[in-house]
Amino acid sequence: MTIGVGILIAAVGAVLRFAVEASADGVDIQMIGTIMIIAGLAIAVIALIATMSRRRTVATGPAGTRTTTGGDGPVDSAQI
Repeated sequence: MTIGVGILIAAVGAVLRFAVEASADGVDIQMIGTIMIIAGLAIAVIALIATMSRRRTVATGPAGTRTTTGGDGPVDSAQI
């Protein structure tokens, strides 16, 4: 979900930067768009890195059996 939010912020920023011709006193709408593009891309990249860095965890169950979680769900050590 975080990657999608980053892309959404970048898309709104692109609209403000390139498509909006309106002006407001004391506010540079194109600069706000540029800032939103940069922030959205940064959020998406950080979320992508965080998603890719998740590792599998190994838990020891009863009688010394090992269960590996992650990916497609729990896997018994006999299947590994």
